[in-house]
Amino acid sequence: MLKNESVSPISDPVLSLEIIFQDENLVAINKPHGLLVHRSHIAADTSEFAVQILRDQIGQRVYPVHRLDRKTSGVLLFALNDEMNSRMQKQFSDGKVKKHYHAIVRGFTPDEMEIDYPLKRDDGVVQEAFTSFKTIKKVELNLAFGKHSTSRYSLVELTPTTGRMHQLRKHMAHIFHPIIGDRPHGCNKQNKFFLEKFGMNSMLLHATELSFLDPLTQKEISLQAEYQPEFQRMLQTLQFTAV
Repeated sequence: MLKNESVSPISDPVLSLEIIFQDENLVAINKPHGLLVHRSHIAADTSEFAVQILRDQIGQRVYPVHRLDRKTSGVLLFALNDEMNSRMQKQFSDGKVKKHYHAIVRGFTPDEMEIDYPLKRDDGVVQEAFTSFKTIKKVELNLAFGKHSTSRYSLVELTPTTGRMHQLRKHMAHIFHPIIGDRPHGCNKQNKFFLEKFGMNSMLLHATELSFLDPLTQKEISLQAEYQPEFQRMLQTLQFTAV
């Protein structure tokens, strides 16, 4: 995450996390918006981290096997021992984990689309990046914005097959349908509009599902996370119903 990315604090102190799956080797939570996965030198404004909260909650060490941005909510998976941590990280790096996200974006998106657009890392290295998405629903509200008399938004399901930093955020901005609340890749005017009109300062990106084969049993595991309250509030506010 870049240093200039503004992040609102979590609305309430995090005392416990919603555990959506746990066995002897793995545990998964529904991460709230605004919670860092682990300590970072670029986020000195917080003392709460998913790793330490979950560790204290279940009383044992946890290993994050992947990452979610601070402002992204949803399925976050941890290993409970070194062996499972190594095996799961390899699955992620080999692209064997299926990931699905929901996002609210600006404008009316195509019904389906594939985005094949390389992304450049901070060190200048260019990496291939591929995302597909389908549109779940579109809404047009009688809310004037800029030169437009109405406002248009889409709820989309995003499926990345690579795992580049900020991939979904950059890809949606690249096709001019930025994720609402995204900084710095999104639309600052829309973000300001949502803050002033709705008091919304989160990023509307949620990791809905994570599917993989258990490295030890080869059993398929599919983890789902319900929308966090702020995402659900904005679905209702923007009149995305029956989704």
